[in-house]
Amino acid sequence: MIKTEYKEVRPFTPGWVALAGGLGAVIVAALAAVWTMEHQGHWVTGMTNQVVWGMPHVFAVFLIVAASGALNIASVGSVFGRAPYQPLGRMSGLLAIALLAGGLAVLVLDLGRPDRLFVAMTHFNFKSIFAWNVILYSGFFGVVAAYLWTMMDWRAKAFYKPAALAAFVWRLILTTGTGCIFGFLVAREAYGAAVMAPLFIAMSFAYGLAVFILVLLFVAKTTRRPLGDQLLTRLVRLLGLFVAANLYFLALHHVTQLYFAGRGAVESYILTGGGIYTTLFWGGQVALGGIFPLIIAFGGCGHAVRKRSAMASALVVLGGLAQVYVLIIGGQSWPLDLFPGMEATSSFADGRIHAYVPTVLEIVLGIGGIGIFGFIVLVGVTALRLLPTDLGDSVAESDNMC
Repeated sequence: MIKTEYKEVRPFTPGWVALAGGLGAVIVAALAAVWTMEHQGHWVTGMTNQVVWGMPHVFAVFLIVAASGALNIASVGSVFGRAPYQPLGRMSGLLAIALLAGGLAVLVLDLGRPDRLFVAMTHFNFKSIFAWNVILYSGFFGVVAAYLWTMMDWRAKAFYKPAALAAFVWRLILTTGTGCIFGFLVAREAYGAAVMAPLFIAMSFAYGLAVFILVLLFVAKTTRRPLGDQLLTRLVRLLGLFVAANLYFLALHHVTQLYFAGRGAVESYILTGGGIYTTLFWGGQVALGGIFPLIIAFGGCGHAVRKRSAMASALVVLGGLAQVYVLIIGGQSWPLDLFPGMEATSSFADGRIHAYVPTVLEIVLGIGGIGIFGFIVLVGVTALRLLPTDLGDSVAESDNMC
């Protein structure tokens, strides 16, 4: 392992106070939105009896999926032995914990009765994938915390490799479980496919690395820490590979759906006639979140590597939010098929496309999850030695990996 010097971020500087105050304001605004929804009722949101997962779930699922992918840098350095990534392992672990905490906070606050979370944590129905995910999310915090401990305490170095392998396996299982939430929902024709599990893993790799690169660029600039172009080049190329994998499994998912008898209508709805969902699919997740980042990552686009890294990562984040929106909201807007192969009629919303328009309250709550993520990262890099003092090209030259 490369010998690296780590140093905390100096607190209570004007920039530190401004950032902490801004993140705190975002969190307070999110709590105010939660208070309003809890006291007025969820009728003040855009959610209905048909669209029960709204904009907060879009942010929450994005953050939870990205949490697994953010740990990928640490895994590349420890599990696969790539030396240039090892100095970034501590920061990778912190971002993974912070992203998951932000995502779960949004989920809990959007439940309608957050006080009943205690019931879900003490009474498990092991036939439910939701119950399994409670265990997976809780265990992820513990596994990554232990992994960080082995990276930071020289007395725990003997457990470094086992902890790295455990964290690698656990995050794959966690993301598989999140994908299975949708893959097991057979009543939703837009879901109900086993390919959801590998699709979510590919999504996590792309989203998590994009968030990691953006945070790395921000931290290096604001703390004036050297950041070499060689390392950024490797990161943006790796991001391009993950984006390509995401596009591949996305195409595989829709080809599989078209192959299934009876799924042609919902595929036509998403791909050609779904209005905002079709626009977000092609313009958001495919173009902004897929094709453009690939061109930037491998084509160069004539810009310096720092600008390329920032542009590609920002586009992946925007495209990722669009992808999760189409998946969650678009999938719910299509009418339920409660009895496949049979005819059932009623006077309540039969065969009707369900409308959903997110409200400001929902958006503010979702952004609050990002605020929680940012605040945890700020406190972490201030209290602990997680950031390398030097990530210049001299570090990257220690490995010949491209």
